[in-house]
Amino acid sequence: MLQASLADGTADRRSVFELFARRLPDGRRYGVVAGVNRLLDALDRFRFDEQSIAFLADRGVVDQATRDWLADYRFSGDISGYADGEIYFPGSPVLVVESSFAEAVLLETVFLSILNHDSAVASAASRMTWWAGGRPCIEMGSRRTHEEAAVAAALAAYIGGFTATSNLEAARRFGIPSTGTAAHSFTLLHDKERDAFTSQVDALGKGTTLLVDTYDVAEAVRTAIDITGPELGAVRLDSGDLPSLAGQVREQLDSLGATKTRIIVTSDLDEFQLAALAPAPVDGYGVGTSLVTGSGHPTCGFVYKLVAREGADGTLVPVAKKSHDKISIGGRKWALRRRSATGVAEVELIGVGEPPTDDGDDRELLKPLVEGGKVVGRTTPEESQAHHLKVRDELPRYASQLSRGEAAIPTEYVGDYDARNPFLRSHT
Repeated sequence: MLQASLADGTADRRSVFELFARRLPDGRRYGVVAGVNRLLDALDRFRFDEQSIAFLADRGVVDQATRDWLADYRFSGDISGYADGEIYFPGSPVLVVESSFAEAVLLETVFLSILNHDSAVASAASRMTWWAGGRPCIEMGSRRTHEEAAVAAALAAYIGGFTATSNLEAARRFGIPSTGTAAHSFTLLHDKERDAFTSQVDALGKGTTLLVDTYDVAEAVRTAIDITGPELGAVRLDSGDLPSLAGQVREQLDSLGATKTRIIVTSDLDEFQLAALAPAPVDGYGVGTSLVTGSGHPTCGFVYKLVAREGADGTLVPVAKKSHDKISIGGRKWALRRRSATGVAEVELIGVGEPPTDDGDDRELLKPLVEGGKVVGRTTPEESQAHHLKVRDELPRYASQLSRGEAAIPTEYVGDYDARNPFLRSHT
């Protein structure tokens, strides 16, 4: 596409690309944006060095004129979008990229790969932390995904409300809190369970977390408290009927005077199991596989489409595809979250061709991210998490429901668009 547009003179046409999801994954009432800061970092690094140009030449991928253009590539346009931690719905213009066609079209794959992955993890994390009801959740999924995806997933989980990660590389890169526990292998290494517990406490102190389900749980709890007294930080349960087992362990700890020792549970948890554990005396959760794989939905289905391009008179002309089941809406978009007088989200209001009117209670969703090629919209992980928890509180309470249903709020379009578009009829 780049080579052809450079040759025919359309490469420099002013263009608007939009990244959005046509629908939410089945069973979801809302989605969570994550990966924006990673995307901005990737944009800063997006260059074609000598090795890359040589590869393109050796493979005959593009001609010399295109290789020369790529060698000087720098994105010089503007990008606005939803911030990390923001809620999105079907049709939400999560990212709006304005530049020449040539500059913007090259970014499709890197932008989609980052946002589809990270937003899927953050969306799962948000559902999990909502049902955790204030109990801390630890991300523990590194062994269940690609090594680089594990680092990205830890950050996305933190944005979605998780309190810490077991992935030290994520802690190093992003500054998010890290924590972890011993595995069964450490207990099995020692001749006796008591020896393993004693060794761990000697090394890490009485505030550590002891894994108590390698053999007999009740005996392990007695041994743990015998070694540490009531100062033991926590015990971890990783198997069995967790709700009933947690109740038994709580009673045993209290009877031994360890009333402040916390109970942490793991074992392939997801949001449905967290909901089931809500009545149990559990103090925290460690979540792995379901989290880093999006809890059954490892991608958000985001697409990146050209929605407007420069016409013969220099103005922007809306463009849209009409393919069956993959229809898009032409025109540059703006977005507001319409809220009630009490601050409850009611509608995702999208203006086509011009911004929608704020009625006084609305919140603008598109933030400047890149201006004239310069990144201006970075946020810290702490800011992103705080933003998510704040905007999640705007949603109507039924948004937390785990049963299948429609999006928590409808998406409505205003402005210059084709009202016959079936996409609009299904989302308005």
